[in-house]
Amino acid sequence: MKNEVNLGILATLRAKPGKEAEEEQFLKSALPLANQEAATVVWFAVRLDRSTFGIFDAFANETGREAHLSGPIASALMAKWKDLLAEPPTITKFDILAAKLAAAPRFS
Repeated sequence: MKNEVNLGILATLRAKPGKEAEEEQFLKSALPLANQEAATVVWFAVRLDRSTFGIFDAFANETGREAHLSGPIASALMAKWKDLLAEPPTITKFDILAAKLAAAPRFS
């Protein structure tokens, strides 16, 4: 499969005070689900500061992006956000203008 990326999502997540470690663990636990999504070309869970986290994903097309947004990671996040987050997640869809992709090791 050719790894083309044309569309992306950035989810910004602000953990409730005292819930930072739980949010970090939640994001790490989502990696196996992301690995099962054939249409998700890249998926990153990141920490932006002490209490702010993010998920960055990229897709070849809108079908893949929408499948991810209605998939198990998004469902789990929406089910847990009131417990873990200080505010609803901010989901930003964007177009990718240029990208460099290289083979990378899988994280676990």
